[in-house]
Amino acid sequence: MGILLLLIALIFEIVFAIYCIATKQNHNKIKNWIRIAVFIVFVIFTVSSVIVWSFRWVMLAILLFLLAIIGTVSLILKKSNIKQYKTSNIVWKSIMMILTFIFVLSPVIIFPQHPSPKVTGEYEVATATDTYYDQNRIEEFTDKEQNRFVNVEFWYPKNADGTYPLLVFSHGAYGIKISNRSTYTELASHGYVVVSIDHPYHSFFTRSEDGTVTMINSDFSHEIKNMNKGIYSNEERYNIIQKWMKLRTDDMNFVIDTILKKAKDDTTPLYQHINTERIGVFGHSMGGAASVWLGRERDDVSAVVNIDGPFFSELIYKKEMDDFVASSKDFTTPLLNIYSDDVWRQLESNSIYVANKLNNEHFKDAYTTHFKGAKHLSLTDLSLFSPILTNILQGGKADIDKFYCIETENELILKFFDFELKGIGHKPFP
Repeated sequence: MGILLLLIALIFEIVFAIYCIATKQNHNKIKNWIRIAVFIVFVIFTVSSVIVWSFRWVMLAILLFLLAIIGTVSLILKKSNIKQYKTSNIVWKSIMMILTFIFVLSPVIIFPQHPSPKVTGEYEVATATDTYYDQNRIEEFTDKEQNRFVNVEFWYPKNADGTYPLLVFSHGAYGIKISNRSTYTELASHGYVVVSIDHPYHSFFTRSEDGTVTMINSDFSHEIKNMNKGIYSNEERYNIIQKWMKLRTDDMNFVIDTILKKAKDDTTPLYQHINTERIGVFGHSMGGAASVWLGRERDDVSAVVNIDGPFFSELIYKKEMDDFVASSKDFTTPLLNIYSDDVWRQLESNSIYVANKLNNEHFKDAYTTHFKGAKHLSLTDLSLFSPILTNILQGGKADIDKFYCIETENELILKFFDFELKGIGHKPFP
């Protein structure tokens, strides 16, 4: 819609400029009426939900409102034809308006309005946010002596009775806690309490309950970039991975333990709806790796979904070989792996995905699916929220239909957790 609106604005400005030049008149009266009419149409479209109001429309709304006010005042004061006609003024004003429309429509183009993936459950979904402070850890990313904090957001059945399994999500590098919001909503609509974690300084940004915004740490960002470029030796890569995973798993353990404690002591309805005997973890990329790690460490985690993540918990560095090998311990927690083309093609290489190999006998009971044509970010809502940004970050457009990919992924995750945590339905794969 953003590109369409921009084209309409460009065509109008160019055609109107040509008309003014051809007739050698300013035609300000006509333009003022058009400005008022356009703002009225915008309001009608917004009220009728043709335009779904959000941050992306704010700048355009302000511009149209100001133009409508200017047009109204000019008509009232009858200033429409006072200024003498000059071709240069017409051309200059048209160029400025075109540039202004490009600027105010950029959020609509970069973050286009799109339909939401389907929600198939019976429950209406509510959300809640919180900030947890870990009294046992000092924040390592700042010079100030302060405790580590973690921002969380919940999706859960609204006005529902009973208790529901707890699902804990961890985003990927540069990610944010709403990276797979459609998945959380679908799961919550079927009777799950889903909590997604922002890992401060690992997430692109996170906002605490007091309004404080924390951006991604520059050193962490450089480590990610250098890792992807292959700058580090294998030993350096292994040590950095261990550091990343300690932070991630410490955050996830802290959040789970905090929620379990609140489920006992906190009378807030949200926490009283949690079945503490049924816990699943899932995540994308680095968050998927951390989820598998928790599936290995915690006895109370009953199911794991790994979305395009390496098995860092199963990775062993052999100094004498200067290479990675997979752990020889069986992984017994039920596991679902979901892979894009970007990761699938690496599964047979001796890399950080060596433990993910399909012939790894220690994961013989894991379910694995591959979305052909999908790229790494196809498995997140970013592909819907901002296709342009997604294509830039992942180095090209995915071949798979983005709505089919997300909705099918959500369906598989729901079936897996239903079977493993609720004992209903059937195995998601033969």
